[in-house]
Amino acid sequence: MITITTDSTADLPPDLAQKRGIKVIPLWVTLNGNVYRDGIDLTTDQLFALIQQTQQLPTTAAPSVGEFVTFFASLSEAIHLSISAKLSASFQNALLATQELGNPHLRVLDSLNLSSGIAWLALKAADLRDQGCSLAEIEGELRTWIPKVRTAFVPETLEYLYKGGRCNALQALMGSMLKILPVIHVQADGTLGVGEKARGKRQRALQTLLEGFARQLENVDRQRIFVTHAACPQDAQYLAGEIQRLASPQELIINEAGCVISSHCGPGTIGIIYALK
Repeated sequence: MITITTDSTADLPPDLAQKRGIKVIPLWVTLNGNVYRDGIDLTTDQLFALIQQTQQLPTTAAPSVGEFVTFFASLSEAIHLSISAKLSASFQNALLATQELGNPHLRVLDSLNLSSGIAWLALKAADLRDQGCSLAEIEGELRTWIPKVRTAFVPETLEYLYKGGRCNALQALMGSMLKILPVIHVQADGTLGVGEKARGKRQRALQTLLEGFARQLENVDRQRIFVTHAACPQDAQYLAGEIQRLASPQELIINEAGCVISSHCGPGTIGIIYALK
């Protein structure tokens, strides 16, 4: 039996991961001297409450090589989808662990993405596994899908991205002074880049996200679309309703960003994730 695995930055809802037989290894979050396993010891709501209480921003860390060795050790045949190697050491540590184990049937893929961009790929892998595809066939299919996944999100504030090193000082200054929030896109090389800019009220930012999605509508794969948010469920419901109206996807998943992703994007961040045909 082929096992599909990923890390907690995929932001897969636990019940969905369990239902689809996807194993998840947590990353680490450190805040105010305490260390937590993402999604196990700490929820996103608890994270933001602690940030407000301590007035500190958290740091995050990938699982160690040893933790990956333990995670993979009992698996005879598996494919692992990692957060972009440009954003975390998780991919490299997972790769080193498989080399240490010496099992050629453990494959590690760089998703070149984050959050539900990884989840989209993990669920596609589960679909392929359930259709009876071999490990090599699943890996080959995923490699064709990785460059087709589109992840775009708007943060409520640039403070988290800036302090976490994901946004330069000029962009943060523009965002705070001019009330301009950029739409952040995951680039083809797995880095983050600024796309459209939304000026003014929150609703304008949501509309800018939807407009970007609508421009791609003809080429959007309708099987599965995500709306991912960090502590803004009402906005997520609004976007989901608009996406349903525009695209009528077979599966529309609203999920909350986990603690690691939320540590870097902050409360109020919201995004749309899908793949092109």
